[in-house]
Amino acid sequence: MADGRGLLNLDPIRVAWVRIPPPPLMDKNLVLISGAIVYRYQNDKVEWFLVRHQDTNEWEIPKVTVRKGESSVRAALRIMGEKGAMTTRVLEEAGRAGGTTTLNGKTVPQRYIYYLMVLKLSSKEPIGFQSYEWFEYPKAIKKLSSKRETSMLRDAKDTYKRWKKERKARRKKQA
Repeated sequence: MADGRGLLNLDPIRVAWVRIPPPPLMDKNLVLISGAIVYRYQNDKVEWFLVRHQDTNEWEIPKVTVRKGESSVRAALRIMGEKGAMTTRVLEEAGRAGGTTTLNGKTVPQRYIYYLMVLKLSSKEPIGFQSYEWFEYPKAIKKLSSKRETSMLRDAKDTYKRWKKERKARRKKQA
């Protein structure tokens, strides 16, 4: 250590910095979809926001394709802000799913990331969604026709309950 080379006895002049490449990112052809599982308190009840798909007329969780350079969290906030005219907060990821889709005649991988979000402020009607409604959980789960989305809503509800319990415990601890 007296020679100034530290514990590893390395010559500071001869140490070469090796650039370690970042881990490989997702496939550039991957289609990333962000889902917004939004809830609110209304009349002392929790309600979940669903939209009706304009082509199939089925109820679903609002989703958006993530833009290049955009995070999936930001995309979820964007769809609720732009189409939903809502200010929301992401509490945490609710779940992930995968699949494939066809683009320009090619089959490409598709990934869904769903986020549990709470409504903070809604200034007006959600103008970007053709049809929407707030449902209590039992009705919301029945309205969804996709098994994937039913599973995601179920997981989001469990996450919400856990989050609420932890929040209550933190508040009690602080008091």
